[in-house]
Amino acid sequence: MGAFTEKQEALVNSSWEAFKGNIPQYSVVFYTSILEKAPAAKNLFSFLANGVDPTNPKLTAHAEKLFGLVRDSAAQLRANGAVVADAALGSIHSQKGVNCSQFLVVKEALLKTLKEAVGDKWSDELSSAVEVAYDELASAIQKA
Repeated sequence: MGAFTEKQEALVNSSWEAFKGNIPQYSVVFYTSILEKAPAAKNLFSFLANGVDPTNPKLTAHAEKLFGLVRDSAAQLRANGAVVADAALGSIHSQKGVNCSQFLVVKEALLKTLKEAVGDKWSDELSSAVEVAYDELASAIQKA
């Protein structure tokens, strides 16, 4: 991977800002997309026990944290050329047995959600920047 550019970081930041514009709505899009592709993922998230509920503060908080981590990954890539994940985050994912295919489902849901959030500002360049930031985050979580 080449250096993560200032423009790529700005693109990821702009998608974060769009997501923050309606966290409850986009949280529903995100988790609904995950459950459509991988219904068993419901068992990985305690706050999905009763389905996707936009009024559940744990659902929106988790989505906000994940999307924020992708934004933070872009900043780390721009500043340091690598992403370092918190060891506790790696431990939680390891304990739950999260595998590569599940990280891929989350990535697809992330991209779908951000595409809806940014609307006509979506581009291949934005998609690529988000994908790189997410892939590096997922890799760092798996290594942590």
